[in-house]
Amino acid sequence: QVQLVESGGGLVQAGGSLRLSCAASGSTFSTYGLGWFRQAPGKEREIVAAIAWGGGRTYYGDSVKGRFTISRDNAKNTVTLQMNSLQYDDTAVYYCAADTNSIYRFGPSTTANLYDYWGQGTQVTVSS
Repeated sequence: QVQLVESGGGLVQAGGSLRLSCAASGSTFSTYGLGWFRQAPGKEREIVAAIAWGGGRTYYGDSVKGRFTISRDNAKNTVTLQMNSLQYDDTAVYYCAADTNSIYRFGPSTTANLYDYWGQGTQVTVSS
């Protein structure tokens, strides 16, 4: 069983920055693929960013490329999403997710159905 706990959400003005963190339980954290997803009211959940279990490969959704950065610290069992140049359309609940079968895949896991553990979500609100 893996528990994921997000932190760092909040209210920020457009153009500002936020840093989301996700702390995970589990002794095999380094083998997990990790991802950040978001869901805005009335919209489907979408992938924001993902990082492979080896840490070398990352993936970003088109709408956040060049603005967001995903990273992981296997020693601390954490994954972080640095969000810069935030826009009103970035407003959503952000979820951290873990793919515990990632070692059987090549590259980051980019679809929600590959993830088997999810955090409770953290609200990010960007004011225009």
